[in-house]
Amino acid sequence: MKIAVLGGGGAMGGFFGGSLAEAGYDTVLVDVSAPAVDAINSTGLHIEERDGSARTVRVAASRDPASVGQVDLILNFVKSYHTAEAIRSAGPMIGPETSILSLQNGWGNAARIAEVVGERRVLVGLTYHAAMLLGPGRVRHPATGTTYVGEINGETSERLTSIVDALGRAGLDVTASEHILEEVWKKLALNASTLPIATILRLFAHELLQHDGAIKLMRSLLDEVVAVAASQAIVLDHDERWEAITGILERAVGGKGSMLQDVEARRRTEIDVINGAIVDAGQRSGVPTPLNAAMVWLVNSIQEAYLAEAKG
Repeated sequence: MKIAVLGGGGAMGGFFGGSLAEAGYDTVLVDVSAPAVDAINSTGLHIEERDGSARTVRVAASRDPASVGQVDLILNFVKSYHTAEAIRSAGPMIGPETSILSLQNGWGNAARIAEVVGERRVLVGLTYHAAMLLGPGRVRHPATGTTYVGEINGETSERLTSIVDALGRAGLDVTASEHILEEVWKKLALNASTLPIATILRLFAHELLQHDGAIKLMRSLLDEVVAVAASQAIVLDHDERWEAITGILERAVGGKGSMLQDVEARRRTEIDVINGAIVDAGQRSGVPTPLNAAMVWLVNSIQEAYLAEAKG
């Protein structure tokens, strides 16, 4: 199986792509960042684990999809707001049987991909691994977790089985799900409840559980997510989600949320497809989401300030 990883120069793309390359798969990390691509091609991809161990993976990297050629599978890890542009630029890598698996944060990425290449090519997934970008070609992997993958229609297809097998051979805990959209909502509940608070307060993941105010706000954000999900015929068990969220935060010692990483790097965040998605769905179904709306306003205010400064 030949695999291309869009956003392969980033934290999650690098970790997944490096793991697949280590397992012997013909893997190319595709990224627009010249420093990342140059570093990976020059000295390899460096992955640091939570226990302090580190390894260097030799894996190809490229800024030019045309140089990669057609692949069997594209793993998409780009930021949600770059999805359509990235898939269009990936055209030279897409052959008659190429599948595209979105493992991105937020809601609506599958639809964005389908608008460009058609729904038949698209699979949906999510992962509870955590990764941080330390610099070009350098990734820290502070927390492990399960990765869920599924067909949009819930079928167990031959390609789904093949992808799950590949990720499993790469040492990843992966599960094929017949209810992948429900799993996406579960991950959305985690992200909406934790990422904006960690960003606003500049906290590592595990530090969210050290402050009573943060805990109360996370639970209240989760209340809104569960109510909105129910309005979309998605059943989320509040107690199960809260237990899962706190367990993930406890294990992610030293982990830094993707949204906080974006703010620190002065990049655009994904707040609009995380908490913003909850607000939008709530408005359509008549479910109030004042706290999620407040998170959108606050994080957008933070990023607007530094993006405006960057424009001069």
